[in-house]
Amino acid sequence: MLRQEELEVVFIVTNVDATGRPRYPKLAIDCLRAGAHVWIEKPPAGSSAEIREMIEVASETGRHLAVGFKKMFLPANVKAKEIVNRPAFGSITSITVRYPQALPPLGDRADSSKMIGFLDHMVHPHSVLRLLGGPIDWIFVNRNNAIGSAMVSIRFTSGAAGNLHLSAGQSGTSFLERLEIVGQGENLVVENNVRLIYYRRPKEKIEYGRSGDYFSGFGDESAPLYWELEFSLGQLYNKGLFLLGYAPEVIHFTTRLLEDKGPEYGTLQDALELMQIYEAYLQPSQTIHRIPRA
Repeated sequence: MLRQEELEVVFIVTNVDATGRPRYPKLAIDCLRAGAHVWIEKPPAGSSAEIREMIEVASETGRHLAVGFKKMFLPANVKAKEIVNRPAFGSITSITVRYPQALPPLGDRADSSKMIGFLDHMVHPHSVLRLLGGPIDWIFVNRNNAIGSAMVSIRFTSGAAGNLHLSAGQSGTSFLERLEIVGQGENLVVENNVRLIYYRRPKEKIEYGRSGDYFSGFGDESAPLYWELEFSLGQLYNKGLFLLGYAPEVIHFTTRLLEDKGPEYGTLQDALELMQIYEAYLQPSQTIHRIPRA
């Protein structure tokens, strides 16, 4: 195909090899060297070294490569980012994410075939943390040995504190994910990927023990804002292709290419940090693992 066709962009969606390692790096590099821009699904690679190789080839060829980190393009997460960037929200002080994933025992972590499920899924919560909190300085993993659930303490380079709750063991009837971001006097919550509640700063100080009416004490101008979509109309916004970020990530990449720009999100730098974080998870738990800076 690369020899016979004049290609502008190649989309690659494939599986893992016999050892459980993603096939994307070699395929993407072949396409980059053939002069095409490239979009690949997640997980983008099996190691940070492979990401660095793709970064080098993309730089040499002047081509752009994007990774399908769909959580960066969920409408609720995009709206959350827009809110936390407002001056009224203040600097982010803490972020908490819940995601139902188990971390395999240490004895299995050197076997890529036993880690592919974790690698495939961990990019979801960590891409959200990357989108909203920025680069990570270190992680500390406290794992439950019975089922592999874990509480992951995180320190962002900005100084914000983070927590990733790998909530393996939760009920199958529960919504899967929850996000909360706290600023300086404001916070927001995203539940089930679609319900967003923005708790704005009160216009007046609320005196403890003095307010007898929880409506008039806040006022309309500072009451929480609540968004939840409807499913009655045949709109694009209530379809899974848009709600889950699939269409937005492709629209973002192709629009940026038409403007002669690389992707703003889902970049190789994003992928590099996520693979460095994955490599930290391969190490023994209950140890601080610093994430190397690019």
